[in-house]
Amino acid sequence: MTILDTPEQINAFRLATLRTGLRTEIRGLRMTRGRTCYAILKDMGYKGSRAKVLEQVTADVEALKEAITA
Repeated sequence: MTILDTPEQINAFRLATLRTGLRTEIRGLRMTRGRTCYAILKDMGYKGSRAKVLEQVTADVEALKEAITA
């Protein structure tokens, strides 16, 4: 079991979860009953269509994974 206790790890996990939710929204499903993952990501500063935001978030998640493990 891995414990995420630093702010960087928590933010990386949140971003990865939002990425998963956005993938499901692109396929036509919703992950939550509240705001969509797309709307949350837009509020975080990502711009563009759902596909463009997914590309940006995927790049950021990979960069964060690399930074945390290094």
